[in-house]
Amino acid sequence: MTIIPSRERPSKKRLSVAFLLADRFTLSAFANFVDVLRLAADEADRSRPIYCEWTVLSADMNPVRSSCGVKVQPDTRLHNAGNYDYIVVVGGLIQEASGLSRECVAFLKSVAQAGVPLVGLCTGVFLLHEAGLLERYRCCVSWFHHDDFLERFDTARPVSDQIFVVDRDRLTCSGGHSAAHLAAWLVEKHIGRVAATKSLSIMIIDEAMAGDKPQPGFRSDLTARDPVVRKALIRMRQNMENPETVEELARGLGVGRRQLERRFQNDLSLSPSRADLRLRLDAARGMLETTGRTVTQIAHATGFCDASHLINTFRAELGLTPSEYRRTNLPAPGALQSRAVAVLIPGDPHPGRSRSMNS
Repeated sequence: MTIIPSRERPSKKRLSVAFLLADRFTLSAFANFVDVLRLAADEADRSRPIYCEWTVLSADMNPVRSSCGVKVQPDTRLHNAGNYDYIVVVGGLIQEASGLSRECVAFLKSVAQAGVPLVGLCTGVFLLHEAGLLERYRCCVSWFHHDDFLERFDTARPVSDQIFVVDRDRLTCSGGHSAAHLAAWLVEKHIGRVAATKSLSIMIIDEAMAGDKPQPGFRSDLTARDPVVRKALIRMRQNMENPETVEELARGLGVGRRQLERRFQNDLSLSPSRADLRLRLDAARGMLETTGRTVTQIAHATGFCDASHLINTFRAELGLTPSEYRRTNLPAPGALQSRAVAVLIPGDPHPGRSRSMNS
């Protein structure tokens, strides 16, 4: 299947956006963003680029493959690029090094120097940082990729508890539906609130979210200095539904079990199994606070055998059941969740540390 973007190039609109797609780019982030533009550009959903326009740029005009295999055919060569209000970079799989071509990176640097704002969708923030275009900027990274980002850019300070961040002429978002909310923010700025609301309504999204809305996922503040421990925490987070044993974890990292346990103890004053439990309980707490999932669904998502396993562990570690925790941590109607919650886990080197869902 091939998606063909709009090929119309009318006169300058209120909002003009160009996309650069990395190989194996995230289709949902691109589709959510461009659909908000499409629906805001015309009456109803007729898709005519009356109020805004969009194009997909390319150095070679070859179809670009998304991570799910669907391809998008670019419609404008870089050397034919016009004047755009924003250049949007949609990232791909971070495990692959293909990213953007040298021509695309050079183009980004030139437009940035000319003062054109750059947008990073999903893992597009990785590509912008690699190109040196996020120095001294705040940037938004999905909670799921937070540790991957720190692993690659150890001096960075990413924001992982907001759906998007606007810092001067750099706009970044965590991906998924947050791309629609960032696009709606731009539409409201350039075209008007009515157009932004209309786009989201047609997409069955209740209302526009501000950038500081917490990400649906939950990020623990358990961080490591030791590179092996840091990689272990990444693996734990990414295998949360099916936790690895300590032996499997050590083997995957290329170290012995005793060495891994010693490094965890030196860095975090926790064993690998205690750290894994803390991450999974933090994730369960986040889901209890921010979603309507059942205890059974949360148990399966966080690597517990069943609801009873989660309930018993939750009570043993936190002193109350998941249902009791949810009742005592429901936000006030319409309020943002920005309260601090203390977590007490035996063996935690920082018992009672408070942390907030918002920075």
